[in-house]
Amino acid sequence: MPQTVRIALDAMGGDFGPKVTIAGAASALERRPNSRFLLIGDEPAIRAELERHPRLAERADVRHSSVSIRMDDKPSQALRYGRRVSSMWLAIDAVKKGDADVAVSAGNTGALMAMAKICLHTMARVDRPALACLWPTLRGQSVVLDVGASMGANASHLVDLAIMGAAMARVMLGVERPTVGLLNVGAEEIKGIEEVKAASTMLRDLALPGFDYRGFVEGDGIGQGAVDVVVTEGFTGNIALKTAEGTAAQITAYVKEAMGGTLIAKLGYLLALGAFRQLRAKMDTRATNGGVFLGLQGIVIKSHGGADSVGFARAVEIGHEVAGSDLLNRIRDTVALAHSLEGQDGAVSTSPPREAAQ
Repeated sequence: MPQTVRIALDAMGGDFGPKVTIAGAASALERRPNSRFLLIGDEPAIRAELERHPRLAERADVRHSSVSIRMDDKPSQALRYGRRVSSMWLAIDAVKKGDADVAVSAGNTGALMAMAKICLHTMARVDRPALACLWPTLRGQSVVLDVGASMGANASHLVDLAIMGAAMARVMLGVERPTVGLLNVGAEEIKGIEEVKAASTMLRDLALPGFDYRGFVEGDGIGQGAVDVVVTEGFTGNIALKTAEGTAAQITAYVKEAMGGTLIAKLGYLLALGAFRQLRAKMDTRATNGGVFLGLQGIVIKSHGGADSVGFARAVEIGHEVAGSDLLNRIRDTVALAHSLEGQDGAVSTSPPREAAQ
């Protein structure tokens, strides 16, 4: 890991802008003191927030941009007015120019992916980036991808996702040989759409080094921690992610309602307060906030747009961890090996991914 990790922030991204991004960066700095920040966005607004965080002000430079990407714009719209001038673009460009080791944004996901792909470019033989996240499970955490970078995937792209997810698991989970599964409607080999079945056959035949392919995983296997890496295409992955977040919020509301219903229930809550705090911590989605764009020639982290400063700080810390790793070289080397083996086997990919990021 470099002595100092340089982090470029799109300070205007997300639902709350500098109020959250600057406070989040200040919290991350307390836990990652070898960080240095490049804060990009409306300078007066950023400096007003920095007055509340003098330690961060000492470890940060400010770069002005008067253009912010709106959360509801299509990627093509965002590119028309934000390319080369917006706070989002300039954060990514700082990575390209070597002014930063990682860029972090809570802004529009589709715009972020489009700008990152144009500015940084994808790795050789990687069709498109993927968005990977850490997912809390009964065994600890798993890596799940793609959770929304693009819709649709052919077999070859799913193999690339498996390779990239395994590399991230080695870095983020510390598992030297992670287990990998393909998300499917059943565990049996005869089930599922043709692209997923073809990807399963390729992964078994290639027997790539660095991970252990375990076959299909059903939806309930994600939370159980059936494998270290769950692979799916972005449309399904994003639905799964949003469903899990909604379910966590639903259960939290049920528990809160039940514990406040009667005097006995309130007393029981007080007696079990420690256990409820543990439960709340495990279900707190802020603890795993921060998706990693994989397959690019640089590191870009996507925070949830509605994250508060606690959640945004976690996204910054994930960026710090990834920037200090050898993730890009691990992905690059294994993707090259996989495609060389595909060529030897004469494997042919089926229909290509269909659409750009949402």
